[in-house]
Amino acid sequence: MNRINKAGMALLLTFTMLLACLTGCTANKSSNQEATKAEPFDGSNYLEISTITASGENLKEAAENYQPSLNYDTALSVPTYVTCVDDVWFIVDCYHNRVIYSEDLGAPLNQWYIMSSDVTQPHTIASDGKVYIIDDTENNRILVYEKEDGKFINTQALYNVGSRPHYTVYDEVTDTFYVWSSITGELYCFRHTADSTRIYLTEIKKIPELDGIYVRSFSIIDGDIYFVSGVSDDSSSGYTSQVLCCSLSDLSVKRAYDVPDELAGMVQIMPIGDYYYISSSTDKYGSQDYATLVRTKSFEDLAKGNYEDVYSQYFIGGGTPYYMSQVGDTYFLTEHRLQGHSIWSFKVDKPGNITEVTALY
Repeated sequence: MNRINKAGMALLLTFTMLLACLTGCTANKSSNQEATKAEPFDGSNYLEISTITASGENLKEAAENYQPSLNYDTALSVPTYVTCVDDVWFIVDCYHNRVIYSEDLGAPLNQWYIMSSDVTQPHTIASDGKVYIIDDTENNRILVYEKEDGKFINTQALYNVGSRPHYTVYDEVTDTFYVWSSITGELYCFRHTADSTRIYLTEIKKIPELDGIYVRSFSIIDGDIYFVSGVSDDSSSGYTSQVLCCSLSDLSVKRAYDVPDELAGMVQIMPIGDYYYISSSTDKYGSQDYATLVRTKSFEDLAKGNYEDVYSQYFIGGGTPYYMSQVGDTYFLTEHRLQGHSIWSFKVDKPGNITEVTALY
């Protein structure tokens, strides 16, 4: 689905209004060498599908009356993402249904503050330095936050964002927040004008090949968008697990790379040095016994078995690796199933070897 026509806009807006209720450091490495810098966005002729919860003077008043709460857990429950924006660290604590933040990454978890607890199983957070977007996965929406007087205030709620959206990226080159609907094969595109923080839905891009397939994320690499291989609950669907390289402009498939069954349930692809690092949650049949982190120099090598298992070598424990992120020269890996090492940090030297592996939480 490309730019929404006016009739469709009105219909969706009406439906949304019925459902609505009031309620960095860059984490994603995306070298968009082939992408064209986005044109300025004026906010016209686009659909606003949100409830405004605070803005302008109301935002200042909301900040004055708001006191952030300390996190009340001493352990994480399925953390999925770590990032840092303007010297503030964020952890998405998925199964605790919250996002927490701190200026000190090493602080005890009960000394972090709660940014949001109005979400159900969030997975990622993304920011352009002005607004912060959290995917509220089980409620099929996103929440928008702004920082005012050192406090994070929820300023918008955007509804009907596909089915189980749980991967969100801000891409500087296209000046767009991309939110992936993990079940429907849809990429929701959001922007705001230079002089406003009001978020608008500008486009919904569709990749029919992934409709009905559980795909956990995408990566923007050299101007293209790569979707990890997913899994299907329908054995008769005929779906073949593949990494798909698509045009960012319309999601048309440019190349497809077969993957072995044991890596079919991928989580994320991240280019690091000369390698593609790939986290995988399950095999083709949904077993987490195959969860791992591998690296390869080419996607063509995956089907040939030419990849290195770095999880068993460097990240000892046997959990389920999930999303990765980068802050400065340090990389982060979240994982679940086992306590004691749910967030790892590591670095990579010039030859590409993993160094300084540390279990943070």
